[in-house]
Amino acid sequence: LWIIPNQPQTWSTTLSRTIQLSRLLKNRGLCVQRERGERGFTLKNKGKMRNTFQRRRNLADASSRVLSPTRVATDQLSVKAHTSTGILSKTTSTTVQKRVAHTPTMKRPVIPAEFGAKVPTNVRQRYLNIFIDECLKFCSSEQQAFQMALEEEKVVYDRSSSKNIYLNVAVNTLKKLRKSPAVSVNRKSQSHEGVLGGRLAATTSYTINRSGKQQDVDPKGAILYNKQKKYAMTEEQLQEHGYPRPHPEMSGQAVVHNLPEKKNNDPFSKICCRCGAEYKINANGSCVRKEECSHHWGRLRRNRVPGGWETLYSCCSGAVGSPGCEVCKQHVQDGRKESLDGFVKTFSKPLPVDGNGGVYALDCEMCYTKQGLELTRVTVINSDLKVIYDTFVKPGSKVVDYNTRFSGVTQDDLENTTITLRDVQAVLLSMFSAESILIGHSLESDLFALKLIHSMVVDTAIVFPHRLGLPYKRALRNLMADYLKRIIQDNVGGHDSSEDARACMELMIWKIKEDAKVKR
Repeated sequence: LWIIPNQPQTWSTTLSRTIQLSRLLKNRGLCVQRERGERGFTLKNKGKMRNTFQRRRNLADASSRVLSPTRVATDQLSVKAHTSTGILSKTTSTTVQKRVAHTPTMKRPVIPAEFGAKVPTNVRQRYLNIFIDECLKFCSSEQQAFQMALEEEKVVYDRSSSKNIYLNVAVNTLKKLRKSPAVSVNRKSQSHEGVLGGRLAATTSYTINRSGKQQDVDPKGAILYNKQKKYAMTEEQLQEHGYPRPHPEMSGQAVVHNLPEKKNNDPFSKICCRCGAEYKINANGSCVRKEECSHHWGRLRRNRVPGGWETLYSCCSGAVGSPGCEVCKQHVQDGRKESLDGFVKTFSKPLPVDGNGGVYALDCEMCYTKQGLELTRVTVINSDLKVIYDTFVKPGSKVVDYNTRFSGVTQDDLENTTITLRDVQAVLLSMFSAESILIGHSLESDLFALKLIHSMVVDTAIVFPHRLGLPYKRALRNLMADYLKRIIQDNVGGHDSSEDARACMELMIWKIKEDAKVKR
């Protein structure tokens, strides 16, 4: 590159200005070397030569501005700025955002495949993942959520004997997790009616009563007693549904109307009330031969299928006549309607001024002994839904099956129990009168276990009848789910007599309120 002055100047002047240019371009790695025998000077790069046309042009413009005597002072700052800009363009690099790795999460547990499993593994895994999602909402750590979900799924699997039962139990468990107090802390409460009404239910109201706002009836005391009397069963209904009635001639004995005639009059030949097999017993009630009892513990359900109806067991979806899904050690009998002695009857007492004879809900639990079903627990609830009497009862005969699936009573519960049936009868006779109203579901079963004769009875199985009529009856858990939108009898350990008695009382209170709405 040749540097030619714009106008003639002396050699010393040109040399001094060239030195100035050399100092300005020193930061770019350039130096000025003088070539002997020529009038100009040559610029060479200290490093690698980059002889592009653009650089030559820029350098020529800069040198011409520096060597011009008229613009030395004014262009010196421009040369510095131009040079600094070039240096920055070569030294400054684009800032790249640093990559941030994702926080590692724990791997979700996987249910191992099991050959011949009663529930498909993919179904179990799907519900396990759903349980984990719900547990993560209120658990403090992933490990805790995984452990809780695994335990819940294991309980559901152990309770189920088929895929259909597994699905039902899993849905109930999922509802329980979603109703957990930890989940509903930040969730606004909403009534069931509000959910059914939609988004406008909270701001819309209507009534067919011209007087304006309706007031809910909360029956208590004598009002509740008088309203419940309307649902009390008549004597004809008590006999039709097989309730124990007093013997017309013999005191302390009961009689049962509409009792089916026995086909076999042999006192040592019994029919198993679970599997229907005939077996023999000796004089003390023990089985002559040790035979296992294979049976279905669920009820028969009729389902509509293409081309007709299909009847299956609710426990395992097995067809009628299929082998039982549960095996017990020996056969058992009911025996309650065969032993009709030892009954007591409630007697009349003076009523208070308001005429309130008392409204109570009653439920009993039973187990199988050598003599049949015997009482093991009794619970009484008052009209305020409070437990006023609850005790375990020691059976009179040896227990052969505690029937824990339905009774919820275990061997430990009865180990130290000393209360007998006679003690319970004495307490109930002092608590009830002949005018007291007893509420229960299929209450004749409980009265047989208590050996108690009572006439003022309200049976929820009769107040809420089955659409097919007798002998069909609706289950208590279905009534609670349909009318009060609540799930009961969902405990793995069996039924709870206090829960069942409270459910019967709540159903009848709800029934009275609904009747009051219709009248208005």
